[in-house]
Amino acid sequence: MTTTTVTTEAIRETALAARAAGGKLARLPAEGRAALLRDLAKALGDEKNRAAILAANTEDVARAKAEGLAPTLAKRLGLDAKKLDGLVDGLEQLAAMPDLVGRATLRRELDDGLVLERVSCPLGLLGVVFESRPDALVQIVGLAWKSGNAVLLKGGREATTTNQALIEIVHGVLGRHGIDPRAAVLLAGREEVAAVLGLDGTVDLIVARGSSEFVRYIQSRSRIPVMGHAAGVCHVYLHAAADPAMAAKVVVDAKMTYPAACNAAETLLWDTSAGEALDACVAALSEAGVEIRADEATRARHPKLAAAQASDFGFEFGAPIIAVKQVRDLDAALAFIDAHGSRHTEAIITKDRVAAARFLAEVDAAGVYHNASTRFADGYRYGLGAEVGISTDKLHARGPVGVEGLLTYRWLLRGDGQLTASYGPGGKKFKHRDL
Repeated sequence: MTTTTVTTEAIRETALAARAAGGKLARLPAEGRAALLRDLAKALGDEKNRAAILAANTEDVARAKAEGLAPTLAKRLGLDAKKLDGLVDGLEQLAAMPDLVGRATLRRELDDGLVLERVSCPLGLLGVVFESRPDALVQIVGLAWKSGNAVLLKGGREATTTNQALIEIVHGVLGRHGIDPRAAVLLAGREEVAAVLGLDGTVDLIVARGSSEFVRYIQSRSRIPVMGHAAGVCHVYLHAAADPAMAAKVVVDAKMTYPAACNAAETLLWDTSAGEALDACVAALSEAGVEIRADEATRARHPKLAAAQASDFGFEFGAPIIAVKQVRDLDAALAFIDAHGSRHTEAIITKDRVAAARFLAEVDAAGVYHNASTRFADGYRYGLGAEVGISTDKLHARGPVGVEGLLTYRWLLRGDGQLTASYGPGGKKFKHRDL
C-alpha cells in the first residue's frame, strides 16, 4: 500500500472523528460553547503557556529569517504579548456574543397545526488552510467553537512550532470539557491537505487564505465548496472635495498600521482637483517612511517621487510601498478600481456626500468606506470577535467572515398528519402567516 493511500485513509478516519466531535460541539448548550471560549482565553493568559508559545514563535521566526523569508511574511509570523492580549480579548468578546446556533430566523404558520421554522445550524466540518500567521489558528478555532463546527487546520510551514504549541493548549481545553481533541486537528503536510481536498461529502467547506493563485489552486483540486480569502488590493480615492488633513491621516493609517495586512491600502488615486489633498498625503507618507511609486501626472507635481510601472497598479505590495495615480474624476476612479481592485475594500475621502453615496453604491467590493481607513476591514473591529478570513467571494459569505458565515440552516416542519393532497385548487388554502 502506498504512502499516499495510507495518508488518505488516515485523514478520512481523522475527518470522520472530527465530524463526530463537531456534532458534540453543536449539541452543547450556548453556555457550554461560551465556557470553552472563556477557558481558551484563560489558557492563553496563563504565564507558563505564554512563555511556551513565545519561545516556540521565537524559534520559528529565527529559522524563517535564516531561510531568507521575505520581511513581510516574517512580520506576519511574529507573535508578541500584545497580539496574545488581542487574541484573549477576541475570545472573550466571542464568548459574550449572543449564540446563533439553533436560532429560528423564520417561523411561519402554513395552516392550523402546521408550523414551519428556518433554524440556523453549523456547517459541520471545516478545512482551513491559512498563511504564516499563528494568531489565525486561535481565531479560527474560536469561531469554529462558537458556531459548533469542527475544524481541520493547516498553517504555513514557517509557523509549525508555534502552531503546535497553540494546538496543544486547544486540545487541553477540549479534553477538560470532555470533547474529543479531534474537534480541532492540525494537519502536518501537503499530503494531508491534498487528502482533505478529496473528502467531499465529509468536509463541508474549505477556507483558503492566501494569494489569488493559491485560492485558484485549491479550488481546482477539490469538489468541496471553497471560500477564498485572496489578495487585498485596496484603493483610497481622494475626491475633489477631500479634506487634506483628513486624507493624510487616513491614508497613513491605511498603509502603515500594518503594511503586510490584506486590508492595507496599496494604491492612492487622486482627482485632478484634489492636488492639495495629494500634497498632504505625499508629505505624510514620506515622513512615515513609505516608498511612493507615482505615475507621470503625480511626478509632474512631485518630481522627486519614483516612477511607477504599470505592474505596480493592481499589485499587493504587503510592504511600506504605495502606488499613486491621478484620475480624471469619480467616473475614472470607479472604472480604475473595477479594473484593478480585488473586491476586498475600497475607500473614498470626500466632504461631498453625493459623491460618497455614489461611490458606496457603485463600487463592487466586500467593504466600501467613506472617510475611513481600509484597515477597518477586520472581524475584530466589526465586533464579530474574530474572522476565519475576509472573503472576496459573494457566496456563501462576504467580507470578514465571523460566526454567521460558518452557519447554514435547516427547515423544520411540525404538523399533525396534514397531507399535501389536501391543498391546492378546489382544496384547502395555505395561511402562510408569519409568527
